Amino acid sequence: MLSLNYRDSRPIYEQVRDGLRRLIITGALQAGDKLPSVRAMAGQLAINPNTIQRAYEALEQEGYAYSVPGKGSFAALPQDVTDKRREELFKQLDTTVQELVYLGMSREEIGRRCIAEGKEESK
Repeated sequence: MLSLNYRDSRPIYEQVRDGLRRLIITGALQAGDKLPSVRAMAGQLAINPNTIQRAYEALEQEGYAYSVPGKGSFAALPQDVTDKRREELFKQLDTTVQELVYLGMSREEIGRRCIAEGKEESK
């Protein structure tokens, strides 16, 4: 399901969170699918259960998952995630664009770069 890269500079919980987010976004985990228990995933990845719990909590905060007391964690419905996450990403994009402009990149260059990235993603 997930694999960890111990050479990655990101914390383990972020790698777990990002891996699960990717599975939800791509549809490998459908809305309402139960996520593995914290204990099961920790055993599978051979890491501390607190790390998995932190990743699950981050996914819940971002809207990609929800928990039901006594039942576990589940993948959220895409429409529940879309608006909130889109707004967060636009805020990050605004900050990045401001910094790129500050560093001397023109808005036209930034626009061309975004368009070029979009074309590669659709291939």
